[in-house]
Amino acid sequence: MDQIFEKRKKIIYEFICDELYVPMKLKELAMLLQVPKSEREDLKAVMDSLEADGKVHVTQKGKYVKGKAEGVRGIYQAHPKGFGFVTVEDSEEDIFISGDDTNGAFHLDTVEVLVKKSQDGKRREGKITKIISHGMTTVVGYFQKNQNFGFVLPDNERIMQDIFIPAERSKGAVTGHKVVAEITSYGGEKKKPEGKIIEIIGHVNDPGTDIMSIVRGYDLLVEFPEKVLNQSERVSKPVSTADMAGRKDLREWQMVTIDGEDAKDLDDAVSVTREGEHYILGVHIADVTNYVQENSALDREAYKRGTSVYLVDRVIPMLPHILSNGICSLNAHEDRLALSCIMKVDKKGNIVDHEIAETVICVDERMTYTSVKKILEEKDATETEKYAEYVPMFELMEELAGILREKRKKRGSIDFDFPETKMILDEKGRPVEIKPYDRNVATKIIEDFMLAANETVAEDFFWQEIPFVYRTHDIPDEEKIKKLMTFIYNFGHTLHVANKEIRPKEIQKLLAKIEGTPEEDLISRLALRSMKQAKYTPENTGHFGLATTYYCHFTSPIRRYPDLQIHRIIKETLRGKMQEGRIGHYDKILPEVAKHSSEMERRAEEAERETIKLKKVEYMEQHEGEVFEGVISSITKWGMYVELPNTIEGLIHVANMQDDHYDYYEDRFEMVGNHTGKTYKLGQKVLVEVAGTDRFSRTIDFELARGGR
Repeated sequence: MDQIFEKRKKIIYEFICDELYVPMKLKELAMLLQVPKSEREDLKAVMDSLEADGKVHVTQKGKYVKGKAEGVRGIYQAHPKGFGFVTVEDSEEDIFISGDDTNGAFHLDTVEVLVKKSQDGKRREGKITKIISHGMTTVVGYFQKNQNFGFVLPDNERIMQDIFIPAERSKGAVTGHKVVAEITSYGGEKKKPEGKIIEIIGHVNDPGTDIMSIVRGYDLLVEFPEKVLNQSERVSKPVSTADMAGRKDLREWQMVTIDGEDAKDLDDAVSVTREGEHYILGVHIADVTNYVQENSALDREAYKRGTSVYLVDRVIPMLPHILSNGICSLNAHEDRLALSCIMKVDKKGNIVDHEIAETVICVDERMTYTSVKKILEEKDATETEKYAEYVPMFELMEELAGILREKRKKRGSIDFDFPETKMILDEKGRPVEIKPYDRNVATKIIEDFMLAANETVAEDFFWQEIPFVYRTHDIPDEEKIKKLMTFIYNFGHTLHVANKEIRPKEIQKLLAKIEGTPEEDLISRLALRSMKQAKYTPENTGHFGLATTYYCHFTSPIRRYPDLQIHRIIKETLRGKMQEGRIGHYDKILPEVAKHSSEMERRAEEAERETIKLKKVEYMEQHEGEVFEGVISSITKWGMYVELPNTIEGLIHVANMQDDHYDYYEDRFEMVGNHTGKTYKLGQKVLVEVAGTDRFSRTIDFELARGGR
C-alpha cells in the first residue's frame, strides 16, 4: 500500500514539475488526472503529503504550485475556544489559525505560518508549519494530586491542556495548592505536556494566594535582586550643595503635590502664579535619572520591569521603595532635585513661551485630591482655613486648568469619561466595597497640567530633531469607523469622514451631541472600541485621541521607563552633550526601548484587569440571588454583558433567556426575540439577578430578573 502511495506521489510531483503545468486547484487536478470522486480523498492525502515534504504548496487562491511556501514568522496567541491568531511584526493584520491548523503550538510560541487564503476583504488564514521556539516556560495553576502523579490545571484559559506532573517532581504539593510548574515537555499528538513544580504559592483558600497566582502568571518581578537594593541604598543620599550646583533654585517658589491619599511615590509638583496677563505654570518632576544611571544594575532592572504595576491590594514598583518613596519622591519640606517644565500661558490657553531646566525644589505641602476638592468645590470652611495660604494658588490652578481644557476641547481632544474602579479591601484582602473612581476638580487640574507639560516637552524635542520617545495614538481603522457610522445612523447621527480619514473633532462632536441622551453610554463605548491603543514609538506620528501633533510621557519617571529614558535625553541636551556619538547611541537603542515599554505596559494593564476581575467575582459571591439595575454594555451571539453602576460586569447567556429564542444582529448590536419580538439593545437599562460566580474563570453570570426586588 505504501509503495502505491509513494508511486502516486512521484507521478503527481513530476506532473507539477513539468514546465507546461498551470497551477490548479484540487478539483481541477482530479478532473485532469481523471481521479473518480470516490478517490478524491486519496488524492488529497497525496497532495497533503507532498506539501508536508515541502515539495508543493497551496497559493492564497487554493492552487498547487511547485516548491515550499514562504512561511511567515510571528507569535501565536491562543484562544480558549481552541483556535488562535498569529501576530506578525510590522503587520497590522493578524493571521487566523483554526483549531485544526495549530500543529500543537502553545500560547506565545514563535511559529512559522503558511498563509492559506485572504479573500473578499476577510481576515488572512493560515496554518502553523513549524514551532521555532516556545514562549511559555512556566505555567501557574491548581494542583490536583492522584496516587502516583498529579496534574496542574492552568489558570490561563489559553492553555488548553493540563500539565502532567510525575510524583517525584511534585515538590510535595497537595490537591488545592496553587503552584508554578516548569514545562519540561510540550507533549505531542497523544501525549500530554509534562512539567515539574518549582514553587508552591499557597493553598487556594489562603489570603493573598489568588493575587500572587496572577502575579506569577504574568511573570511580574516582585523581589529586587540584592545588587539592585544595595545600589539603591548607596545612591539614596540627602541632596547636598554639590548636587545643587548649576541648577535653577526654585526652593522659594510656592508649590504643592496633589495626589491620592494612599500615594507614596510623589513624582510631580505643581506651581501657578500670575505675571500680568499671563499665567506661569510650573510642572516639576522628580529627577530620577540623577540616581538611576544609564546601564547601572538599577537601570537594567527598571528597563526589564518597564513600569510599576498597580494591583488591587499592592503596588509592584519599577524602582525599589527606598528610591520611589524616598529620595525620588517629592516629599514636603525636603530639598529635591527636579526637572522642571515652566510654561507661560496666555488667557486663551496658548503656551507662548517655556523653559525646561534642571532645578532644585522644596515642596510646601503634600495635598490630596479630596482636600483640594473640599476647598474648591465644597467650599469647606475647616479645610480652607487649614490651607489658607495656598487657597489663592488653588483658585488660580482651577482657572488655568479650565482654560487649558477649553483649548484642548476646541481642537478636538476626546474625553471618554468612563469610571475606573475603586476597590476597598479589608485586612484579609476581601473586597468590602466597589465603586467608581471619583474624577473631580483636583484630579482634572493635575491631568490638565501634566498634559500641557507632556505636549510642550514633546514639541520642543521634535523641533530640535533629537532622538526621543513619543507617546503616539494612531488614526482608527477605516473598517471600525464604518461600523460605528452605520450604527449611529440608526439614532439619527452622522460622522464626517474626509479622504477616508476621521478627525478627532468629529468623534468629539458626536460625544457632545449624545450627552444626556439615552444612547450616550452605548455610543461612547462603541466609539472607544473603534480606537487603537496608544503606544511608545521613536517616530512622532501624533496622538489622535488628544488631537495633538506632539505628545510624550515626561511626568512619571518613578513608575514609567519611557519617562526615565527621555529625562536622560533632555539632561544630556541641556548640558550640551548630545553630540553625534550620543545621537547614534539613542537612534540605535530607542526602537527597542519603545517596543519593550509598550509590551510591559500591556502586560501590567492585563494583570491589573485580572486582579480587579477576581475581586469583583469575590465581591459578587456575597450577593448571589440579589437583584440589581444595570446597563447592557455589550451584545454578542452568546449573550449580553450588563454593567452595574459600581463598574461590575456580568454575562446573561443567551441560553438562559428562556422566555423566547433570541437572534443576534451584529450590525445593530441587538438581541430580538423570535416570538415576542422583545428587543434588547446596547445601552438599555435592565434588572438582573446574580445567578452565579466562578473564581477560576473570573466570571459573573446574571439572569434577567423577573419583576425585581
